[in-house]
Amino acid sequence: MSTPDVAPVLDDSGVPDVAPVLDIRGLRLRLPRTVRPVLDGVDLTVAAGETVALVGESGSGKTLTSRSVLRLLPTGATAEGRVEVAGADVLTMTSRQLRALRTYTAAMIFQDPRAAINPLRRIGDFLTESLRLNTGMPAAEADRRAAEMLDAVGLAPALLRRYPNQVSGGMLQRVMIAAALMGEPALLLADEATTALDVISQAEVVALLAELRARFGTGLLFVTHDLGLAAAISDRVCVMYAGRIVESGPADALFARPRHPYTSALLAATPRLDAPNGRLAAIEGQPPDLQMELTGCPFAARCAFATGICAEQAPGERPVPGETAHSAACHHSDRLEGSTDHG
Repeated sequence: MSTPDVAPVLDDSGVPDVAPVLDIRGLRLRLPRTVRPVLDGVDLTVAAGETVALVGESGSGKTLTSRSVLRLLPTGATAEGRVEVAGADVLTMTSRQLRALRTYTAAMIFQDPRAAINPLRRIGDFLTESLRLNTGMPAAEADRRAAEMLDAVGLAPALLRRYPNQVSGGMLQRVMIAAALMGEPALLLADEATTALDVISQAEVVALLAELRARFGTGLLFVTHDLGLAAAISDRVCVMYAGRIVESGPADALFARPRHPYTSALLAATPRLDAPNGRLAAIEGQPPDLQMELTGCPFAARCAFATGICAEQAPGERPVPGETAHSAACHHSDRLEGSTDHG
């Protein structure tokens, strides 16, 4: 396997100066029996060798966004817009093209490895099945490939003969990562890939993903609700709320100087060792119901900065003055300029 450049080249604007491996434009996703889209105009890019974290609370649309990249959509869902992986629109692909995409070009690391692997089959069978069935690769060659990928994630080839219940959760998540790498994908989608793990295993998996990105030049979309993990692994961060990207920018700038009230509230609610004693800050209210139309900013009902225009007009994405590649969809983003460093 060849080893591309470690990191994307940035131009003067701070945007990767290469064609993105993932380019989502105006993605809208509707589900049966919902009044408004669950994804409403999502724009997102990931360049080769870049890690983009997609963060937000449960129900914000993170997982549906990542699954849309492989067109793993719920029954009855309808999608609009463009979802391009390596220049090809996933939403218009035939079944045969989708199978090739999922084998070679893009792969997903799921949240719970024990739910994603058949417990009755050996790990070696799980790793090699896709290549053997979809490409006709001989079993011996597929086994060699699987052993190479286990080595790449720090596991011994002897695991090929074991069953999932014979290894730990952290090791099984490494197996999932090895499976995702079997087809040498240009794009990895990690959907809450560390949620089911203990803190030590989480740190190991995050370090492993960073190492593999550097080694293989793979683009990584890292879906998480954990802001600490997002800060540790990502080059850029996209904050999602109610099916929309409300803020995006370089990780350092976004965490130090958030420009959307939702981002600021998420950071304020993050537990910190140096925080004063007392209850954690909480975001009052609830996300908007999918059975209700939205006429303005989706966060307006929970926002301390909201005014009349917020309830009447949806804010467009606005660049943050003086900061490259940092934008927020907020009518009052300038009022957050005094935000403190959340570390």
